[in-house]
Amino acid sequence: MNKPKIVIIDYAVGNLFSVYNTCNSIGYTATVTSDIKEILKADAVILPGVGAFGDAMANLDRLGLIPAIKESIDSGKPFLGICLGLQLLFTKSFEFGEHAGLDIIPGSVERFPEQLNGRNIKVPHIGWNKIDIKKESGTFEHVNSGAYVYFVHSYYVKPDDSAIVATTTTYQGVPFCSSIEYENVFATQFHPEKSGKAGIQIYNNWLSSITN
Repeated sequence: MNKPKIVIIDYAVGNLFSVYNTCNSIGYTATVTSDIKEILKADAVILPGVGAFGDAMANLDRLGLIPAIKESIDSGKPFLGICLGLQLLFTKSFEFGEHAGLDIIPGSVERFPEQLNGRNIKVPHIGWNKIDIKKESGTFEHVNSGAYVYFVHSYYVKPDDSAIVATTTTYQGVPFCSSIEYENVFATQFHPEKSGKAGIQIYNNWLSSITN
């Protein structure tokens, strides 16, 4: 049986090769590309990302990748968004102004407040934190609610539909959505490829679903 073709979208925004290395380390062949034809031929697509929302959307537009992302998702193939790759799926972001997103998931991207109940909040949120699993999903099989994963972000997503929230996390008293799952789309605010055993298990579960 042929291995599934996994494409990691290259749009000049961060952490591509840590995702690539993780996929390959657990036995799946991944390709990093911005070639639209390769993306559309893939069995599964990963949209990673680190950096500013507006710049990322501009890069996707400049490279002509927005229609390919939407077509990939509409086709029903497994699609994984990571960190900024989660945020870009939403309607809009308020990072350095207001920017339109891909509008695949209705909702917004908001900044952590600077204060809560008179107490300063340190932003960005960097480091290990817990995920609380909110819905049954094969993606979190063998991952315990309360597992620690790795975050680096100043903004978080607010989906209009709470039913798509797969996990939540609380940072300095602020609860937020740390991953979503909707039909063929799974996306995380945390970095599974930097999240040790729990992250590897999440990758394994998601990659295994491609062949099921």
